[in-house]
Amino acid sequence: SSSGRRFRIIVTELPYQVNKSELIAKTALLVKNKRIEGISEIRDESDRDGMRIVYELRNGVQPQVILNNLYKQTALQSSFSANMLALIDGKPALVTLKTAVQQYIKFRQEVIRRRTEFELKKAEDRAHILAGLRIAIQNLDEVIALIRSSDDVESARTDLMSKFDLDQPQAQAILDMQLRRLAALEIEKLENEYQDLQKLIKDLKDLLADEDKIRAVVKDETEELKTKVADKRRTQISSADWDLSREELEAHEQIVITYSQGGYVKRIPSDTFRRQHRGGKGVSGMNTKDGDPIKDLLVVDTHDKLMFFTNKGRVLSKVGYELRADVSRNTRGVPVANIINVWDTESISALIGVGKKQYEEYQYLVLGTRKGRVKRINLSDVEKIRPSGLIIMNLKDDDELVSVKLAKDDDDIIFISEQGMGIRFSVNDLPIRRRAAGGVKGMSLRTGDRVVAMDVGNDDSRLMVISKLGKGKINRLGPASGDGYGYRRQGRAGLGLRAMNLTKNTGPVADAQIVDDAQEVYIVSENAQIIRIDLREVKKTKGRISQGVKIFDPKPGDSVSSLYCAREFEIEDEPAKEEKTSPKKSVDKKKK
Repeated sequence: SSSGRRFRIIVTELPYQVNKSELIAKTALLVKNKRIEGISEIRDESDRDGMRIVYELRNGVQPQVILNNLYKQTALQSSFSANMLALIDGKPALVTLKTAVQQYIKFRQEVIRRRTEFELKKAEDRAHILAGLRIAIQNLDEVIALIRSSDDVESARTDLMSKFDLDQPQAQAILDMQLRRLAALEIEKLENEYQDLQKLIKDLKDLLADEDKIRAVVKDETEELKTKVADKRRTQISSADWDLSREELEAHEQIVITYSQGGYVKRIPSDTFRRQHRGGKGVSGMNTKDGDPIKDLLVVDTHDKLMFFTNKGRVLSKVGYELRADVSRNTRGVPVANIINVWDTESISALIGVGKKQYEEYQYLVLGTRKGRVKRINLSDVEKIRPSGLIIMNLKDDDELVSVKLAKDDDDIIFISEQGMGIRFSVNDLPIRRRAAGGVKGMSLRTGDRVVAMDVGNDDSRLMVISKLGKGKINRLGPASGDGYGYRRQGRAGLGLRAMNLTKNTGPVADAQIVDDAQEVYIVSENAQIIRIDLREVKKTKGRISQGVKIFDPKPGDSVSSLYCAREFEIEDEPAKEEKTSPKKSVDKKKK
């Protein structure tokens, strides 16, 4: 149930043999040890009207995740093992549910067969007697004369058997027949009974000769039993798999994933970083040593897949919630080699987060290298990544992977180089290649230049470029004109256009990203300072070649390393509808 934004879980029944006091004590211990988080209070409101345990939840938690954890870690959901024993060929044996049903059906078939054989013998015996009585009635005068002339009962029985070819039971039945049975009505009844028995005998023999008919009788009698004695079930039968997975036990929340140049990965709650105005000094995001700056920063959901792309062209993956959540903002994090199977000769060069929404919205992955090579592959090719990783791009020895982006058919690709050049071309200019193939030339580079960023966008997209000394600007990609506004679409493999006017006050280009007015930006320095800025505070410049404005003021000896534009998202929870009955009768789902 819910009250405003606060949810509560109400338990009104417990599984078999579960002690209420022990359950409450165990849950309280799990909450104290932070094995289950999000429960603020546990109350026992049981009275003579019934059981009622109330779990009060904190604001903002997801009740289904809490309930799943209660199922998993306490006796609120219990499993019971049953040894199903059956006599098979006269010997006891443990059986599965399927075998038990099969043996029961086999038993019912045998019961019906033996019952039918009994009824058949009974009908045949009666028909045999009636056959003798019919003979006596048909020869009534002779029978009476023979009996009257006999000295005793034994001689009369012997004479009847000899005269009319009868056996002893038939002859005895004739002698036992009362005179009133000789009335016309009684004779008709005997004849009708005989004919009915003949029909019954035929039906019983047909049933014994046909297994399908025996199975049909089993079904009919089971249905009849159901209508006579069945009542409402007291327990629920479900085909659901209640062995809860890790995914069902983890809440959806927005997190920041950071990766340092030295190979340390860290998961931090997104609210760790406060929003600042441009020109701020930033908040320390990682306790780094000299020469170990933050290289990548992602804002993702805990259930998104994190794809780690190595400089050697391999991809490995983890889910967001698989990363440790108990590290503080100022710790270094966890070595990436402790998380994924990275070779000694490679490092992580790109990191992206992909969730269900991305798989539905995007069709491709676009990969760019330091020397301006580019490749397009289908996103579905990396939907399943084995723990040992996959080869995603075949690279030359002197090249390395720099950037990986999600793309659609109507997107354009833009490369930005360290010396301030940029080139834009259509994603459809690239062939769709096999996963392990190499790339094609995307951008030509002057001597000493190299690619620092690659992204995807369109005419309405805005490109943010930031220099090493914190100068930054935002330009619209298109439409381009000859006066330095925008980036016109070119053929791939060219030098491109000037993207930023570089001076001693700007330094080389550090990074570039496609941004949106509704986004925030995280700017990361070489010494791991992080600043979070609302992009509405960053000046949108018309001149593509301008220097921009001061966005980040690095400390002496520090410089900008990278930026990441975080998209805001919400996770919606539908509060459970409050029942119109009294709170004492609020019922939450209980599994046995």
